[in-house]
Amino acid sequence: MRLPEKFEDRMKKMLGDEYDDFIKSMDETPIFTGIRINTSKVGAKDAVIKEFGELQNVPWCNDGFYADKSKISGNHPYHLAGLFYFQEPSAMSTVSALNIESDDYVLDLCAAPGGKATQAGAFIGKNGLLVANEIVKNRANILSDNIDRFGLTNAVVTNETPQKLAEKYVHFFDKIIVDAPCSGEGMFRKEPQAVDEWSVEHTVSCGVRQKHILDCAMKMLKGGGYIVYSTCTFAPEENEQVCAYMLENYNVELVEPNNLDMLSKGRGEWSNSECDMSKTRRIFPHKNNGEGHFVALFHSLDNYESEVNKPKKTSMTDAEKVYRQFEKEFLNTELDGEFCLFGEQLYLKPKCIDVDKIKVVRNGLNLGIYRKNRFEPSYALCLALKKEDFKNTVDFECDSEELKKYLMGNTVECDKKGWCAVTVNGYPIGWGKASNGILKNHFPKYLRLKR
Repeated sequence: MRLPEKFEDRMKKMLGDEYDDFIKSMDETPIFTGIRINTSKVGAKDAVIKEFGELQNVPWCNDGFYADKSKISGNHPYHLAGLFYFQEPSAMSTVSALNIESDDYVLDLCAAPGGKATQAGAFIGKNGLLVANEIVKNRANILSDNIDRFGLTNAVVTNETPQKLAEKYVHFFDKIIVDAPCSGEGMFRKEPQAVDEWSVEHTVSCGVRQKHILDCAMKMLKGGGYIVYSTCTFAPEENEQVCAYMLENYNVELVEPNNLDMLSKGRGEWSNSECDMSKTRRIFPHKNNGEGHFVALFHSLDNYESEVNKPKKTSMTDAEKVYRQFEKEFLNTELDGEFCLFGEQLYLKPKCIDVDKIKVVRNGLNLGIYRKNRFEPSYALCLALKKEDFKNTVDFECDSEELKKYLMGNTVECDKKGWCAVTVNGYPIGWGKASNGILKNHFPKYLRLKR
């Protein structure tokens, strides 16, 4: 492939004897793609493997598998039901490096399109929190859609600058993910535009930007918390040198990242400092089955407490009363939490976070639309529940014509009455409303299959 001459010269100096193998891998090694199983859906791994056959595991991610995207479509019912997510295998290493616990407060600061946010969110329980932030509005909307599809409940999507969040959430998060915007050298094989935009000056400016983002992250980290920092580039200005900046300016230490023992260690001589980089990790395409990637895990040695006040409890609204009636009539479960309206959208919001004066795209679980004292359930609510949580279900096999008709937006026959969850082999995929032997289609229009 065509590479910038200065990039080749830099890599030759950096890699020495490994350079020829590296260049050969850029031309000859297959471009790796992968899927990551949604572990929050019970039995999803077994269902996916049964559907697609034995898949090779990604060594640094227990729930990641190498996949041939030409054989596994984004229109597959299991993908639409949120059982798996397409993700570049190397990118799975970032969240794998963190040991996320169910009650952690986790921030993904540069989260779109949602691979790392959904990976983190699958570990978070009812007492935890995920805040997934994206500064670009249309990308924040895509991020929110992917979180909806994964069925995550205690997840907030924000559309803010890191500075604004840092002013609001001082020492609030247990763990922070900074998958930083970078020069993208590791993605040259997948994204030719990154080759065209590359320059040494660009790598330097990316490093400066990443330091600023990490400055903001440090303001939001609890004492004793962890920040995982990653890029998809080989450039030391954005990797080891950014890590050296953190070690020299904050009371943090680099610690061994979880699950990444099989990867190459970072190089201290690339950091322009005396700092030890042996606990950072690199993925090279000539050494690992994945595109270029860098991961470092920082541990705060401070002991300060959160300075964030918890939001006040709100009283029950008419919208909540109407939802509770829907719940009583059509669900076998009672959701716990506080309710809030954004326009006509009713949300079940996390109790632990105040989003006043923050630009929010998703304030928790979108339950549905409340309009004129009526409630219509959302796709996000359907995918956040299990088959046994619904009073009425209509189950189809993966390859059935009835399911295909439903996913195309057509009506199907149904002997139930009222709101029903459509499921594929027991996994919820969308709503329908039944009357007179017909199930009216409520599968989201933007997801409907063309043929």
